Amino acid sequence: MAITQNLYELSAAADAPTRNWCGGNLGGDNETCVTTVPLAGTADSFAVGDSKPEGAGRELRMTGAELDSFALNWARSRCLAL
Repeated sequence: MAITQNLYELSAAADAPTRNWCGGNLGGDNETCVTTVPLAGTADSFAVGDSKPEGAGRELRMTGAELDSFALNWARSRCLAL
């Protein structure tokens, strides 16, 4: 059985910029963005955050496979074309 690394113990990769995935900016620039940043010490894991002031400091930690699965299933559930 493989040991799963606790992604919440890792920091953001120092050399990787945070990416903003924005849309539906009803409250102004970058008001409705989801942010992602790779995590240090992993090949494919990310911190996913919220750009809104109320969401500051709150984030999810996901492997690339988990994030990909979420994105694909979300798009399918919304009948979005990829």
